[in-house]
Amino acid sequence: MRQDSAGSGVIGVVGAGTMGVGIAQCLVEAGHRVVAVDPEDAARAAAPGRLRDGIRLARMVRKAPAAVPMDRALAAVTWTARLADLAEAWFVLDCAPERIPLKEKLFRELDEVCPPGAVLATGTSAIPVERLAARTARPERVLGLHFMNPAPMKEAVEVVRGPRTCDATLDTALALLSDLGKKGIVVNDGPGFVSNRVLMLTVNEAATVVQQGTADPATVDRIFQECFGHTMGPLATGDLIGLDTIVDTLHVLLECTGDQRFQPCEGLRALVADGHLGRKSGRGFHRYPARAPR
Repeated sequence: MRQDSAGSGVIGVVGAGTMGVGIAQCLVEAGHRVVAVDPEDAARAAAPGRLRDGIRLARMVRKAPAAVPMDRALAAVTWTARLADLAEAWFVLDCAPERIPLKEKLFRELDEVCPPGAVLATGTSAIPVERLAARTARPERVLGLHFMNPAPMKEAVEVVRGPRTCDATLDTALALLSDLGKKGIVVNDGPGFVSNRVLMLTVNEAATVVQQGTADPATVDRIFQECFGHTMGPLATGDLIGLDTIVDTLHVLLECTGDQRFQPCEGLRALVADGHLGRKSGRGFHRYPARAPR
């Protein structure tokens, strides 16, 4: 497996959800060794199978031959419940749930566990990078890497430079993305950055349109696809991200900006309360085929 001059070659991923497994896939397919941390037994138990499915799907879609054989890619990930197992990681990617207290605690703990020179990158959807960097003794080595979903299929990554992120940290992150076959688009820090400052408001307003009876979800998405040329409408995009994640992100934006436009609308909150979270649950604003048993 690939070694890196910055350390042992181990890259940490915190969180074994959709984004954590997707980013782990990007890393192992590029030849890196990964330590993936998740405290939930069920998440760790399901993660290897989901990683295998993701690699298989990616290789069906891509025309180029795989750089790393399937068995080597799967063996390159160590799944663990302990943050202490990141003690040799030279780069860590946070994919923990989008909750401010949880991520602040995580960055305090990562700062204690990881080597002093390690880069700590947050995959937060909306929390300002500086808010998390301030929980560490290395704010110059903290930045945001906002991967899009599904991470293995998306070429661009929103790279968020905090006010104290140094040039070396930014260069390290951009070099890693290039190694994964991705391009980083650098933006400055702020709640929601560029992507979610705009997208979350759009999804919330689209949900409000449905709630008020102006149009049904299919029609709302069709307007954006056929009138504006979008590949996917805002409600289908929300379903892909996960409506629970949308609500969590809106709450973060509401807290960080004080702008009441980010208050999740009643229809969106009702879907989440009923367990209709989008693609991962089989139903959100749209319905999706049930996944076949593994």
